[in-house]
Amino acid sequence: MNERRIKTALALYTLNPIVKLGAAVGIRPPGVVLLETTGRKTGKLRRTPVGARLENGSLWLVAEHGEQAAYVRNIRANPRVRVKRRGGWRSGTAFPLPSDDVSARLRRLRKGSPGLQLNSAVVRLMATKPMTVRIDLD
Repeated sequence: MNERRIKTALALYTLNPIVKLGAAVGIRPPGVVLLETTGRKTGKLRRTPVGARLENGSLWLVAEHGEQAAYVRNIRANPRVRVKRRGGWRSGTAFPLPSDDVSARLRRLRKGSPGLQLNSAVVRLMATKPMTVRIDLD
């Protein structure tokens, strides 16, 4: 089993369910949002907890596995997404940014937010091919 599969399984079966359950009952770590994409094969709605920072009307996040992340592949097939934050659901258009400087982006994301500091540490630990994603909110 390769490194990405091990780390993906760890997140999929341990970390993500805990965060999703917390989000369902209104408890979410600061800086964590639910990203809803449309499955590229099934057309079903898929929800993934991600750490994101709002700047100038756009949400910024780092996908740990870059192009291999399921939600990034879904975005490539259909960039229209929804994001659940404190104020409810917001629609937007997502843009994978493979040329963005991920290290600089993680430093910027974690500033001033304990939740995003933890998220950035987890991303650095779990990442195999990290990539920035920008979501322009409607």
